[in-house]
Order: sequence, then structure tokens, then C-alpha cells
Amino acid sequence: MRVDVDGVIVHLAEGASLLEAARLAGAELPTLCHDDRLTPAGSCRTCLVRSGGNVVAACVTPAADGTVVEVAADELRALRRDAVELIVSALPPRALDGGAEGGELARVCHELGITPDGARGRGGRGRDDSHPYVHLDRDLCIACGRCVRMCAEVQGTFALTLTGRGADTVVAPGTGGPWADSDCVSCGGCVDTCPTGALTEPGLPAGGRARISGRTRTTCGYCGVGCSLEVLTHDGEVAAILPDHDGPVNQGHACVKGRFAHGFLHSPERLTRPLLRRDGRLEPVSWSEALGHVARGLRAALAEGGPDAVAAISSARATNEENYLIQKFMRVAVGTNNVDNCSRLCHAPSAAGLTAAFGLSGGTDSFDDVERADCLLLVGANPVEAHPVVGARLLQRVLRGASLIVADPRAVGLALHADVHLRPRPGSNVALFNGLAHVLLAEGLIDDDFLRRRAAGLPELATLLAGYPPDRVSVLTGVPAEDLLAAARLYGRSERPAIVYGLGVTEHLHGTDGVRALTNLAILRGAVGTGRGFGVNPLRGQNNVQGASDMGALPDLLPGYAKVADPAARARAADVWGTPLPDRPGMRIPEMFAAARAGTLRALWIVGEDVCVTDPDATRVAEALEACPMVVCQELFLSETARRADVVLPAAAWLEKDGTFVNFDRRFQRVRPALDPPGEARTDFAIVHALASALGVDLGCRTPAETLAECGRVAPLFAGISHERLDREGAVPWPCPDPGRPGEASLYRERFATPDGLAHLAACPYLPPGETPDDRYPLILVTGRRWAHYNSGNMTRRTANLGLEAADRLDLHPADAARYGLGEGDPVTVRSRHGRATLITHLSDDVAPGQVFCAFHFPAAGVNTLTSGHADTVTSCPEYKVTAVRLIPGWDEAM
Repeated sequence: MRVDVDGVIVHLAEGASLLEAARLAGAELPTLCHDDRLTPAGSCRTCLVRSGGNVVAACVTPAADGTVVEVAADELRALRRDAVELIVSALPPRALDGGAEGGELARVCHELGITPDGARGRGGRGRDDSHPYVHLDRDLCIACGRCVRMCAEVQGTFALTLTGRGADTVVAPGTGGPWADSDCVSCGGCVDTCPTGALTEPGLPAGGRARISGRTRTTCGYCGVGCSLEVLTHDGEVAAILPDHDGPVNQGHACVKGRFAHGFLHSPERLTRPLLRRDGRLEPVSWSEALGHVARGLRAALAEGGPDAVAAISSARATNEENYLIQKFMRVAVGTNNVDNCSRLCHAPSAAGLTAAFGLSGGTDSFDDVERADCLLLVGANPVEAHPVVGARLLQRVLRGASLIVADPRAVGLALHADVHLRPRPGSNVALFNGLAHVLLAEGLIDDDFLRRRAAGLPELATLLAGYPPDRVSVLTGVPAEDLLAAARLYGRSERPAIVYGLGVTEHLHGTDGVRALTNLAILRGAVGTGRGFGVNPLRGQNNVQGASDMGALPDLLPGYAKVADPAARARAADVWGTPLPDRPGMRIPEMFAAARAGTLRALWIVGEDVCVTDPDATRVAEALEACPMVVCQELFLSETARRADVVLPAAAWLEKDGTFVNFDRRFQRVRPALDPPGEARTDFAIVHALASALGVDLGCRTPAETLAECGRVAPLFAGISHERLDREGAVPWPCPDPGRPGEASLYRERFATPDGLAHLAACPYLPPGETPDDRYPLILVTGRRWAHYNSGNMTRRTANLGLEAADRLDLHPADAARYGLGEGDPVTVRSRHGRATLITHLSDDVAPGQVFCAFHFPAAGVNTLTSGHADTVTSCPEYKVTAVRLIPGWDEAM
């Protein structure tokens, strides 16, 4: 469209508003009720312009080809000033504090020449400071509704409303009562959009502005979504963290962790000096003494048991460059492939299953593509809590008309908005997916042409699926046959279906089979590699769990997923590293612990993982650490794992690092330091170099940028990605072998990366889980995450998030609570065949009778002492999602 704005011709896309036209022409209009992320409201009347002879609000008036718009006329300026003055007149003078450096309203008034004298409101409506991160000053509320729309349209929580009448209208939690008791999930969107300072972050002035000495754009170090953030610092501390409006994934949004949970940085519990165990106690020592001790311990281990007597657990919290350096250290300095990372505990079945089906271990499409789907199949994931920004964007898609199928035992998160909610018994995923595939095949809801040209394995799969009609699948899974049919038809008849899944698929005895059976659905529909659908996409848990594996921190794979058993891959790495490499796969994490208990593992190096809290059968993990002659731990705090180490090295946090992360949809993004590490703490990058030097080894890779460049020479998948390019472009997905071409956001458009170029269907029979309930242990425990905390809680428990969730709780159905004589908030002991945990009850219909749910964010609860040693038969991923338990009222200390 061609629009004339005061004689300036601008060109707009269809559907654009007059406000967009004015901005393109260089005109700045006040917009106190408008935020570009929200549906226009037109209620404040401060953006008035003239079009077609009429004075209209620019934000809600659509432009048309040939429109002539007046903006700069004196009478229009006066009308806009009058509208702002009327709004200001009801506010107290402090609403204009800060002037040009204040909040949005203060800046608008400064530009219009409106002084604090025009603010004549008396106030007296009071404050609500009950929430740790969001404070409300009712006297400054102008009832613009931006916060309410932000909560509804972007976050999707619908926690806020406008209450009162006329001049007394004010924002309030929809539940009534204090803000802290509301449904607010502390995303901060309401604070960021508020134009007046009615909603603020404690300690931060209105509008999100502070006296700052630095602004640093970085990538969030919590979950694997990869939100871009702007860190504001002053006097060596974080003043605030704001979501980056240009963030490729979060698009100006954030969650409570990335937005607010940075208080751990200055916790008095931060480790600032190395610790060395002497006479059973950890004592502060110098770096030279600590490194010397580690070097001697490694040499002793090598002398006693050879390279296989040493192992390392790399970190999903560390940067790509740090993970690359750790695996290089193990292969070059030690001479072993005994390196693994926590993807072993979560998405190892994804890597195995996706590679077998399609050829590469990442999701098939970008999240931007997934968001264009007309049908979402969400399986074994609760992104509303575990990946809130993704959950919010998926909900927006559903509210705009996409159909939603949720497969999860619990009725939480997006399940509340589902067209069909399938609630399978934990451990029955393969039967459920086979049942859905049976219906697709039986009713002709498949892409015959795609299957003929681009897929293999259909005859074998069809033979298997004949044994999974809806009635039998209903018996195996507990899902009503009619729900199974409805879900299959909804997915099968959609034009652009997408599958998004989480740990509820992978953390099972047959997790890899679950991934394979799930990929069958996309292949049958031709919904991968064609542009007609958006494939299969796993949600990653920790911030860089994808990158840790990409960088080769795996016992059987080199950087870029080349197999250590492949002579050509070893030769390429050896050429870059200047040394031959071991050709035998190393130990996985469970095998490391078993070897330590058996006495054959003599040195274990753990980087940034609290394995005594997060790993299954935690009692046996602790036994392994006690048995190992030398355990080295790099950490922020004295975690449960660090307490059992012989040497503890103080590490930098994500806000103190330089490098890159890879998020859940394969995007490399930059990580930049906003602060220096405290005391003598060092980055993992610096620590690895220092340890290599103590052994007399030069790893090269002097900087993180050089390290990523070297990785590209070892792994062609990443050869086109560099710090310089990321600084310029923001984010680049892999594969990206060419620096002059874009990365592949959506995979397999020409061929699959399997040896024959075809997608491979898999005939996976249903097999029962590792544990089943019985008379002694009649309930099934499922573990997962809560929205306020992250992983083992080491960071979030040292922030004000503790005020949002103060302890782990056990969710159980009211019928089960009555059977055990338990009420809301009662102490309860949970016992399994493996251990004991102490929790607080929460009665909820969200869990089905016979099932209970809890998180593992509080080590004192001991949740992972309950979980078993059962693990995926292909990848050794633990079966966290099926543990048989019983309940004992009260806290029973006896074993």
C-alpha cells in the first residue's frame, strides 16, 4: 500500500495501521494504551491523526492504498496534548518523576511540555507489594489495559483484570486478594509494558530504567528455549534483566527465571575459592594447590588403570566452547572417550530415535515453523511450566484457531485448552502411538506418495500395527478408544500438523522406542521434509543440553555426531588436534558410577551437574562418589555433589561467560558476560585450560571464538558458524557448513540424512515399563518440573523464587489422599523399592487416581532416591516417569 503522511510517501503491507505509517514517515506519536505486541485498543486517544477528513486514533485505524494522513498539524498536536493532560490530571505528581529519563508517560509528558504541576491527583488508592517481583502502585494506574492484554495475549495466563468503575478503575489480580496469591507466573510482561510505573520490579524505577553502567545482550542460561535477554548492570551488579524485543525465540517475552531469578549471582553461598579435602573436610586453598592436586590425581589414576580409569561428566549449563574443550581434553590429554553429559538423563533417546528415523539428532523444524501449524500434537511435555515462553507461544497459536491434542497423564498446562486430551498410563507411550498410527493407516489418513518416494519400512510397520486396534490400545493405555480415534483423525486430517514432545516420551525403559513410534506419525502423514507439516520437535530441558551433545561431549560421538568408531571421522579430528584418538566408545554416566563402585574408575571430573540430586537411584550415585579415589567438581555452590568431592573448583555463572549456546531448535546464539566472576571463581573455559597446563598439555583454542572456529574444522555441520557471524546475524541454526549461506532451520527438504536418504519407519512393539504397582507399592510416581524452579534448584533456591515455591510437594488425587488419610498440606513420606522422600501434600484432580507427581528442585526432599536404576535399553536414559511407590502419613525416618 502507498500512504501519504504529511507529504512523505511510505509503503506498507496489507493490514498495517496508520500508526505504522506515521512511524515509517518519521513521526513519533504518544501511544499510552498501545504495545506493538498486543491487539490495538485505541482507548487513550493520545495518537490522534486526521485521515479522510476525520480525526481518528492511529493505532486502531487501518491504512488503505492512497490514504492521506495528517500528523503534524498544530490542532492535532493540541488534541494529543489535551488527551495526555487529561490522563495526567488524575495522577499524583510523582507519576512524572524522571522526565526524559523516566518511564513512558514521564517521557511523553517531557516531550509535550507537560509539567508535574498538571498532575493533580491526590492518590490514596494504596499499593500491593505482596509479590517478590511485581509491585503495584494503584495511584499510578491509568487503566490502559496493556498489562491485562499482555497477560492474556502474550503470556496466556489470564491472571489480571481491570476492576472498579470510572476514575476508580485499576488493574488487579483476577482472583482478588493480594498479587502474591494470584495466578501470576511472574513473567514480568506486565511490568515491561506498563507506561506509568504503576507496575514495577522492586528496586527498579518505572519503565524498566535504572542508573546503569552497562547493557549486555546475552542468551538465557536456564531452560533450552534460548531467550535473548538484555542485562542492565550498575556498580558490578545486575540492576535488571529485560527480554530482548528482537529475540528470535522469545520476541520480547521472558519467564520468571530468565527475567527475575538472578539473585543467586551475589548469594553469600557462591564459591569464590578452590576447596581441597583434608582430613575429611573441604578447606580453601590456592588455585595452584588445587590444580596440582588434580593433576597428581589424574596421573595416579592413569598409572593405576590407564585412560579408562578417568571419566568426565560435561555440563549442559556450560557453553559450547567449554563443552568442546572438555571433550577435547579427555580425548587428547587423557586418551579416553569416557565423557558424557546430562542429555544421557533426558534426551539421549531423542538423539538415537531422531537419528535412526531421519539422520540427524535435532528437531526437524524451527519453532517459527511449528508455530504456523494448524494442529499441534503435544506429547509428554508441560511447556507452560517447564518452557514458559514456548508454552505461551503455543497457547497463542491455539487461541488463534489451531487444534490441539495433548498426550500426558496429567491435566495441566495446555491440556486445559486441548481439543482432545489423551491420558495414558505412565509407561504406555509406544502402545498409544501405535494406536494412533493404526487409525491413520486404517482410515487412509496417510501420504501415499511421500511413503512411496521418501520412506522405508511401511510393510513391517503395517504388519505390527494390525495388532493395535483402538479397543486393544485402550486396554493397554487406559485411553478411551473414542478419544484415540478423535485424536488420530484430528492429526490425520490437518494440513500442517506438528509434533512437540518432552521428557514424558524419553525418560522410560523404552524411551527410544517411544521416539521412533512418535516419528512414525509424522512420516505416515508426510509431515516432515515437505513443508506441508512441521515434523517432530523435542523440547530441551537445560540451556545447552543440545549444544553439549553437538560439541561431542558423548562417549561414542565426536563433535558434530561423527562416530568415534568411524576411521574417517577420527582421522579428521586427529588432523586438527595433532594426535591419534581412541577408537573404542567410552563409558556412559551410569557405567561411570558402576565402575567407581567396582573400583576401576579412579578419577571422576564433574562439571556443573549435581548428580546426587538429579540422577536416578541417588543413594547409589552417592556410593559411587564415596568409592572413587578422586572426584573433582566445578560448581557455583557447595551442592550435594560438591560436598562429596575431593576438589571443588569455583565456576562462573552464565551471566559471567563468553561463548555460545544451542537452543532446542538448533539455533546457535551468543552468550556475553555482563559481570566478572566473584572472587577467584573462573569460567569453565579457563579452568579446563589451567588443568591442561598443569598436565603439560596445550589445547590451543585460546579464546571461545577460536574454539568454535576449530570445532567447525572438526565438525562440518558447524563450519559456517562463528562468533563474528552470530554478532552480526543474531542466531544461526545448524546444519550450517558454509559461512556464506544460511543454516537449515527446516531439515530434509531434499533428502533425509540417513545412508539411503529415506525416512525410516520403525515397527516397535509395546513392552511394559520397568516397574509396575503392586499391593506393597500401589501408586505410580512421575517426576518433572515446576514453573518457579529449575533443575536441582541450585540457582533458583537462592533467589526470591523461593517465595513463590518454598518446598517440593506431592500432587495426589483426592481419592488417594482419602485412602491414606491425608489432607492438603500434610507431611508425607513417599517410599519406593529404592529409597524414601519426604514431601508436603497437594490435593489435585490434575493427577489421575493411582498416580502421584512431584519435582526434584529441593535436595532435602530426596526425590531421586526413589527412582530406579531402570533405563532405556538403547541409550541408558533413566526411567524417571514410572516408579512404584507407597505413601506413609507424616515424615517417617525409618528405612
